[in-house]
Amino acid sequence: MSQGHADANPAGAAGEPLLVSMRLMALAAILAMAAIVAAAIILRFYDLAANPGAGLYGDEASEGLDALKMLHQPGFHPDWLVWFQGDGGREALFAYVVAGAFHLFGETTLILRGTAAAFGVAGVLAVGMLGRRFGTWTGLVAAAWAAGSLWLICVSRDGMRNTIVPLFGALALIALLRWAGRPGRGTAALAGAATAVAALYTYQPLKLLPVLVIVWALWLRRVDRPRYEDLRAGALPFAAAFLIAGAPMLAVAVTNPSNYFGRATLVSAFNPAVVADSNPVIHVLRTLGMFGLVGDQNGRHDIAALPLLPLPLAAVAALGCARLWRMRRDAGHALILLSLPVFLVPPLIATEGYSPHFLRVLGLAAPLAVTIGLGAAEFVGWSRGHWGVWAGRVAVSCVAVGLAAVAVWSGVAYLSRSLADRYETFSFEVAAMGQYADDHPGSAVIIDEFSATDIAFVYYHDQPAFFSPGTRIEHPGLYSTVSALNQNDLAAALGPADAGRAEPVAWDPAGKPTVWAVSP
Repeated sequence: MSQGHADANPAGAAGEPLLVSMRLMALAAILAMAAIVAAAIILRFYDLAANPGAGLYGDEASEGLDALKMLHQPGFHPDWLVWFQGDGGREALFAYVVAGAFHLFGETTLILRGTAAAFGVAGVLAVGMLGRRFGTWTGLVAAAWAAGSLWLICVSRDGMRNTIVPLFGALALIALLRWAGRPGRGTAALAGAATAVAALYTYQPLKLLPVLVIVWALWLRRVDRPRYEDLRAGALPFAAAFLIAGAPMLAVAVTNPSNYFGRATLVSAFNPAVVADSNPVIHVLRTLGMFGLVGDQNGRHDIAALPLLPLPLAAVAALGCARLWRMRRDAGHALILLSLPVFLVPPLIATEGYSPHFLRVLGLAAPLAVTIGLGAAEFVGWSRGHWGVWAGRVAVSCVAVGLAAVAVWSGVAYLSRSLADRYETFSFEVAAMGQYADDHPGSAVIIDEFSATDIAFVYYHDQPAFFSPGTRIEHPGLYSTVSALNQNDLAAALGPADAGRAEPVAWDPAGKPTVWAVSP
């Protein structure tokens, strides 16, 4: 009896330090993730009322206006409850959440953008969960990069549905990995439903998720036949769940294909009338160059045309790609590896506008984060293998310091933008016109339909009269003031005499008049 007790003590003594070490590592991981989430919150919510500022981009205003209509306009609802035909056609999921936020917290631009920022923080958590499937270190690095990425910070602070892509993209990949790890009807159905929601109810780049699933299955059929057979057994529950979850949006696509597919068709290289900023070869080179070299010139989702990844992180991502290729026979690594080229397709074939176009790359957000996490793991493992434990610890410190530096740099770059950098991008002149009209009840404004959405949203309960540029106002005396973005529009609406009396009422940061007004 006593001997047995004596034998048990050494084993317990030997195992106790290991148990304590594991608990400390788990606690450290929890604390690190908490710090990452805190950084994500700060970078997305700090000074949100003033930056981007009073101006609104039209797509933001469209989301807010539709949310207000759902709350206040009897009978107004999206087609099949999931699709808005306006603004080129849009999924309604984000607007539903915005409507809920408006109901709870108030109907303001700040709440609109705060909703987007909250989705951004949730996306960081989901990316961390996805990366955690490949190891704790990978998950932490993936989340840290997502939290401090200038690209994702910009997207998260604009009140548009684009912000929900990293969250739902990560959740769909998690569901697919769970199905691969635990094949069965339940996991197959969960994966099917998650794929449908992410692909059909979020934003254009994730519409290729079903293509990714098919390519992934064909790849596993070639390299891991037993795993493929396991997934094939769940194909019916997957398809059934996909069709059930996606039924409303599939109905939209069938009943109104021109509107549903219109946006993608108009911006693609397959549209002969598409207006691109370069020829196809340059477009492809610039898009691929976003990894360390080239940025997006659109100030809504980029700052100073900075690359999507700084060069050092692009190198880390390259190490991650090497790891994914080496492990390509594993179902999880294969899914992430295949997602990289699949989600590069939208920005490559959509040639309209600037290239690269960072919103069209958003399908890459979650898998790219995991790739960076795996690259960091490769770097640490290589350092430890060549130079020992202390070199590995130094490598860990280098990665941590580097990611923290990127986050600080991103925050400073975003928050230090001048008003001049934001004025035109976020239509501050339209905001000034709306404010002037609101200060003068009974006013009319001359503005294009897209820009008018800004004013219609902000002043939803007390809108001015709207007239399109070039329209003649037959009874101008009905309005206390008439304002426009230039005197030519006033001349067309009121005549040269009244336009000649107009005075500037708003100016850009360089002192140039941007809004003109007159009392007819």
